Amino acid sequence: MPESVTLDRFDRALLDAVQADNLTPARILAERVGLSESAVLRRLRRLRQEGVIVADVAVVHPAVLGTPLCLHVLVSLERETSDRLDAFVRTLRERTEVRAAWYVTGEADFVLELRLKDMAEYEAFTRAVFHDNPNVRAFRTLVAMRQVIGN
Repeated sequence: MPESVTLDRFDRALLDAVQADNLTPARILAERVGLSESAVLRRLRRLRQEGVIVADVAVVHPAVLGTPLCLHVLVSLERETSDRLDAFVRTLRERTEVRAAWYVTGEADFVLELRLKDMAEYEAFTRAVFHDNPNVRAFRTLVAMRQVIGN
């Protein structure tokens, strides 16, 4: 994480704009933030080089990909030794259903965001990733009904 990076108000305005739509032309960004087009391009290049902007991605509608079901799962492990944490993270990285995962504090050890076709697919996932793993103590599932903020 780029902790030593200094961001001014122009950088922050650019970051706000490209987070909403990273295909916005530099000419439009320049008008929005009050800089020249070349200054916008220089700043964006620097923000990428310094690791502030870590990816330029396309957000695809999940239903088009056949994964309309969004689940958030709170996972608690039996033991959090380094080797067991690393093993669990490796398992998560191997699963295409896992769109995001966070190692967290509180009542759970991990929060997962999953995208799946249906509940039958989720049952198969739980058997393979949770039930067959002796280090998974418990998991709690939250079914997203509708996204109200975000991509």
